[in-house]
Amino acid sequence: MTQPIRDFMERHYKHFNAAALVDAAKGYETHINSGKKMLITLAGAMSTAELGKSLAEMIRQDKVHAICCTGANLEEDVYNLIAHNDYARVPNYRDLTPQEEVALFDRGMNRVTDTCIPEDVAMRKIEALMWEEWAAADSKGETNPPHVYFWNLLRSGVLEKEYQIDPKDSWMHAAMLKNIPIFTPGWEDSTLGNMFAAANINKKVSRTSVVESGIQLMIRLSHWYKDTTVDNTIGFFQIGGGIAGDFPICVVPMLHQDLELDVPLWSFFCQISDSTTSYGSYSGAVPNEKITWGKLAIETPKFIIESDATIVAPLLFAYVLKM
Repeated sequence: MTQPIRDFMERHYKHFNAAALVDAAKGYETHINSGKKMLITLAGAMSTAELGKSLAEMIRQDKVHAICCTGANLEEDVYNLIAHNDYARVPNYRDLTPQEEVALFDRGMNRVTDTCIPEDVAMRKIEALMWEEWAAADSKGETNPPHVYFWNLLRSGVLEKEYQIDPKDSWMHAAMLKNIPIFTPGWEDSTLGNMFAAANINKKVSRTSVVESGIQLMIRLSHWYKDTTVDNTIGFFQIGGGIAGDFPICVVPMLHQDLELDVPLWSFFCQISDSTTSYGSYSGAVPNEKITWGKLAIETPKFIIESDATIVAPLLFAYVLKM
């Protein structure tokens, strides 16, 4: 089997961050090949960057076993699935005047760096369907994590006629088919999170508990970690920083120190980071700092790749997938 990307990386990526990338990819591969599990965290705008093209295949091949992501990444993968052709790219975004930004706003084009997400055909289309999902759960007294409502829509087939990309390039679609756990801390900091708040304010939904709270999420995460590590260990692959990484990594010291349970530490750690450690950044802390918090052990394989995740993550996934 030819694997040109992997071969290229092994030949050319010998030093500095390039070498760190290959080292981390080999570490990831060793971890998975030994039968261990891996949780991946997604911060930033990874879904809008179309990371699903490589991440979905990682999920299908059982190289990712859980995902912790921001609310934006959760929803933006589905927006891309149903509205990809209506997105607009603005390669000269640094040159935009305030007046040109207003013109984008007036067109309903929400800009993320060089990419504009269309409000009407992406966000508002999903909003109308989500109201129905939330209302149905509300009437039954149900509480569900945010991703469950997306999965309900994907499973129902109601969105299929809207697909503008191959669903194989959607990591949410792949995660649904594999039924892997998804954790979304701080979901309210997202477009649909805002819409859900509005739905409660205008009484379209009668309970905020229709969607899982942050505390409920930590409890669910703790059960998954505890159950999974009965006969296995879990690695932690962090893309970016922020709550997507900070929230789940804390489950281990919580289980140890607050519940006094005997569970293993995270057995692998890698972060793709563009943060500056010396600014007091937790997100940008070197891996060894996590030893002092009871998250990693001295012997835990630790890697940090200081680079752009939109470039590095697909390369690392391609290496692990033997592409």
